[in-house]
Amino acid sequence: MTAVTERRHSVPGGLLRQPNFRLLWIGETVSTAGNAMAAVGVPLLAVTVLHASTFAVSALTAAAYVPWLVIGLPAGAWVDRLPARPLMITCDVISALLYASLPIAAWTGTLSIGLVVAVALLAGAVNVLFATAYQVYLPSLVSPGELVEGNAKLQGGASVASVAGRGAVGLAQAVGAAPSLLFNAASFLVSAACLLRIRPPEPTVPAPAPRDRAGVRAEVWRAGVRAEVGRGIRFVSRDPYLRPLTLFAALANLAYSGNLALVVIFLVRVVGLGSVALGLVTATSGIGGLTGALVAGRLARAFGTARTLILVEMGGGLCSLLIPLTARGPRIACYLIGAAVVSGAITAGGVIAASFRQEYCPAPMLGRVTASMRLVTFGAIPLGALLAGALGTALGIRTGLWVDLALYASSGSLLLTRSIRTAKDLPRRPGSLMNSG
Repeated sequence: MTAVTERRHSVPGGLLRQPNFRLLWIGETVSTAGNAMAAVGVPLLAVTVLHASTFAVSALTAAAYVPWLVIGLPAGAWVDRLPARPLMITCDVISALLYASLPIAAWTGTLSIGLVVAVALLAGAVNVLFATAYQVYLPSLVSPGELVEGNAKLQGGASVASVAGRGAVGLAQAVGAAPSLLFNAASFLVSAACLLRIRPPEPTVPAPAPRDRAGVRAEVWRAGVRAEVGRGIRFVSRDPYLRPLTLFAALANLAYSGNLALVVIFLVRVVGLGSVALGLVTATSGIGGLTGALVAGRLARAFGTARTLILVEMGGGLCSLLIPLTARGPRIACYLIGAAVVSGAITAGGVIAASFRQEYCPAPMLGRVTASMRLVTFGAIPLGALLAGALGTALGIRTGLWVDLALYASSGSLLLTRSIRTAKDLPRRPGSLMNSG
C-alpha cells in the first residue's frame, strides 16, 4: 500500500474531508444543477417559444447523445492517451461557450430549432470526452475501497443539484429563458475552476512496478487507435459481467430516453402543467436520486452488489409504469412516485455499476472499456428518443409513453445471467471467485 492510500484512509469524516475530492464534488454538483435547468429549460423553450413539434423536441434529446455513436470508441483511446484533468477543464470551457450562445441568440432574435439542435450536438460531443475522462479520473483521487463512497457522494450531490436546478427552471422561465441557459454556461466555468485547484498528492513511497506501468503506457502510445479500440471492445464483449451490464443499460436507455424525450410535452400538453408546476414536479426525480445515492452503499453491504443491482433495476422498471397514469388532480402522485423511484433505482444501480467497472477493469484500459460500453449504452439514447418521437406522433403521447416504459420495465431481465444472478457480489478483478447463493 502506498503512502497516498494510507493517507486517504486516515482522513476522518469521509471523502468530503479530502480537499481534492471535495473540489471535484463541488464542481460537478454545480455543473449538474446547470444541466438540470437546461434539461427542462431547453425543451420547454422549444415547446413554448419556438412551438416545436413532438418529433423536433425528441430530436433535441437525441442530438445530445448522437456523438456517442460517432466518436464514442476513439474517445476512449484518446482519454487513455491524454491526462484526464486538463482534458476535462478544456471540455468545461468549450461547453460554457456553447451554452452561452443560446441566450445570446435569444436576445438578438436569431434563436431557432436548428441552432438549438446544433448546440446540443456539439455539446454532446464535448461531453463524450468529459464523461469518459471523468470515469478514469476518479480512481486517481480515491482508493479502490472508497470508490462506492465516492460515486455515491457524487451521485448524491448530483441529485440535490437536480432538485434545485429543475425546481428553479420554472422561476427562470417566468422571467425568460436566458437565466436558466446562462446559469448552465456559468456552471461549467465553476467546474473548470474547481478542477484547476485540484492538487493530487504525490506518493512518498514509490508505487510497485513503475517500470511495468510505464511500459504499458508507452505501449498504448505506440499502438494505433484502431488496435486500442479493438482491445476495449473485445474485453467488454467477452467478459461475463461487463457484457450483460452493457446490454441491460443499452435497452434501459433506449426505452427510458423515450420517456425523457416525451415527458415535458406530456406534462405540458397532456397533463396541463404550467412552467412553475413543471419545474416542481420534475424536481421529484432528484429527490429519488438522492435517496438512491444514500442507500446504495448500505444495500450493497447488506445484500451484496450483484443482488442489489438486480433488485433496484427490476423494481425501478416496474414502478416506471406509474408515469403514464399521470393526470391532473390526485393522479399527479403517479408521476411523483414513479419518477422518484425510477430515479432512485437508476442512481443506486449506477453507483454500483460504475464502482464495479472502475475497480474491475485494468487501469490502462479503463478509458477504452468505458467508451466501448457507452458507445452501446449511450448510443441507444438518441435512437430511443427518435423512436419515442415517432411513437408519440403516430399513437399519441400517452400511448407512446406506455410503449417506452413497458420496454424499460422488461430491461432488468437482461441482468439475470448465470454469472450475476448466482453471485452475491460482483467481482473486484477479472476471474476472481465470488460468494455465491
